[in-house]
Amino acid sequence: MSAWADRILREFTADLSRFWIALDPDGLLLEERVLHGLRERGFEVIPFEDSVSFRAEYEERFRAAWDAGEDGSAKALVLQLRGTELNSLPWDYIRSARQVSLSLADLFPKLNYGVVRRIEAEHHEALFQSYQKHTTQLLGEGATKDFILTHIFRLSPYLLSRPEDFWREVLRLHYRGTGLPEHLAKHVAAVLRESPLGTLPIAELLTSKAFMVRVIQDAWSRFVVRYGVETDGRDGDRTADENNALIVPFDHPDVRVIIDTMFLEGVLQPIAVHVRPADLPDWIRIGLIDDPQALSRLVSEGATRIAADMPLIDAPYRDWVEAARRLAELIYRFNELKAADAAGLQEQVRTLQLNADARLKEWVSRHFTDLPSLPVAKAPVMVHHVPRYLAMRRSSGEDRIALVVFDGLALDQWAQIREDLAARVSEFSVDEGACFAWLPTLTSISRQALFSGLKPREFQSSMGTTAQEPSLWSKFWQENGLRKPEVTYQKGLKRSEQLAGLEEILSKPTTKVAGIVVDMIDEIVHGAMLGKRGIAGQIRDWCETGFIEKLFTMLSQHGYHIYLTADHGNVDAEGIGRLSQGVVSELKGERVRAYRSEDLASSVPPEIDAFQFGKTGLPSDFLPLYAEGRGAFVPAGHQIVAHGGMSVEELIVPFVKIRMKKEENAT
Repeated sequence: MSAWADRILREFTADLSRFWIALDPDGLLLEERVLHGLRERGFEVIPFEDSVSFRAEYEERFRAAWDAGEDGSAKALVLQLRGTELNSLPWDYIRSARQVSLSLADLFPKLNYGVVRRIEAEHHEALFQSYQKHTTQLLGEGATKDFILTHIFRLSPYLLSRPEDFWREVLRLHYRGTGLPEHLAKHVAAVLRESPLGTLPIAELLTSKAFMVRVIQDAWSRFVVRYGVETDGRDGDRTADENNALIVPFDHPDVRVIIDTMFLEGVLQPIAVHVRPADLPDWIRIGLIDDPQALSRLVSEGATRIAADMPLIDAPYRDWVEAARRLAELIYRFNELKAADAAGLQEQVRTLQLNADARLKEWVSRHFTDLPSLPVAKAPVMVHHVPRYLAMRRSSGEDRIALVVFDGLALDQWAQIREDLAARVSEFSVDEGACFAWLPTLTSISRQALFSGLKPREFQSSMGTTAQEPSLWSKFWQENGLRKPEVTYQKGLKRSEQLAGLEEILSKPTTKVAGIVVDMIDEIVHGAMLGKRGIAGQIRDWCETGFIEKLFTMLSQHGYHIYLTADHGNVDAEGIGRLSQGVVSELKGERVRAYRSEDLASSVPPEIDAFQFGKTGLPSDFLPLYAEGRGAFVPAGHQIVAHGGMSVEELIVPFVKIRMKKEENAT
């Protein structure tokens, strides 16, 4: 356990009280390592959002068991209050609970609280260690920013004098997955304002990975032309005019080594070229597709690199989100290969997928329980966080919001759709992200959680159907200040001719929030005969119809901020034997079955390779049984594409913001 987590955990001793109230204005108890440490000590943490839902969970899962002399769901419960106002809590809680106060102001008394509280929780541990070693006097706002930049981000703006220095640091920060917080990026920009670097969009490059990637991709297209490379001409027009003057020193060794990795891992897309000079330097070729084998080599080298860098058992969830993204980019590229080229790499890619799934299963068994409680201010961690995150975005000024849910869309399939849109729409861009679906990864569970903002046990009466989604979606938004006519839910969309009817609803001035389900991917998956490579071909044909482009353009023209996600992904699976149990199984999926008791779950024949996993967020009498690896409960040897399990491709789904800049600027 880290020194930072130990400092917080020392406030909690399970045998002092069963019920605790933590006044936690900075959300310190909701950090991953702290949550995990508390769970190991027998505590469960539940954020207090409203009295009704908290009391229902408290009475059912804890108090009834404690009154009977049992431990219940945990030995002790912590009510986490994101504030300091005890009066917002019921009196009986205040009277019976032991109280603890936690604050960044108390833990970092010599640093400026206004600066520290805007630092992401993932940096608290490193900041705590540096604070203990290096802070000897009280620091003001500017000095605190410099302290954090130096000790946490290893960046000093005062030492950035050359373009290669600046671009090296930009690439390094985003490659590590940690762009600068906005207030620190603005501080760097202010320091560099009068320097030769002052004309660059410094703050945006340091904060936004999506913006940085767009700039780098565009600059690469112009850079290779200087070496006499002839491209198809499309890649250089994908960014806005103000970026066209930016020059990136790709030939500097410090920059080149990171660019090389970004191409290998799919962050940057190589450019298809018609003519390549014979004397072109070898290091440039990784960013070009100039012969039939170039993409195959890129896939093979990328697979080797990803395999060597899989997250460990104690990795934070962000590491798995990033690993899933890298794997998705690789699978997308693999599916773009010609059949003969793909055949030669199939075993390597398959082994990588299986190893990633096995590693994720170990991680899930230890950490999945903590995910539902993690904070959502920066981005949703799980799909049921999405409505709450969107409500926060509305409070920040995004008056009209459209949540577009592609039922069953895996991250690799999103990468394919994204690249198609980028080729078609010059002003298209996207802020990339991902989040975790619910387990089991079935539509009636994960999509219902996505639209309701609830955990599955909170809608257990409708876990076998999606019929309640419209009312749950509307109820959430009414509880967050909207009137019923201001909220709409539409599903079953997949073809361009349906858009006119949708537009009639969305164009009404009263409509503020739209939930839209696009069903085509799920329809393709359930009819797939040729695996995910075959699905990629069908998605390509669907994109050619222009439906997705028209949908996003329409939403943008009517002033909607567009967010895209999925309820679950999908995976190539192989039959391990059909389960013929009649009505014994409460819920039947090809990758998962659910039972109402341990006795029923144990009725599965021993020759079926399957495993049970936990009850996180599920009703106590709902016991999922998962097919091991990439197995499916269909006749042995049958090849299908399915969902329901906990593979990387099923469990981690896209959550992205779509930008159609030309239309957004016009509204």
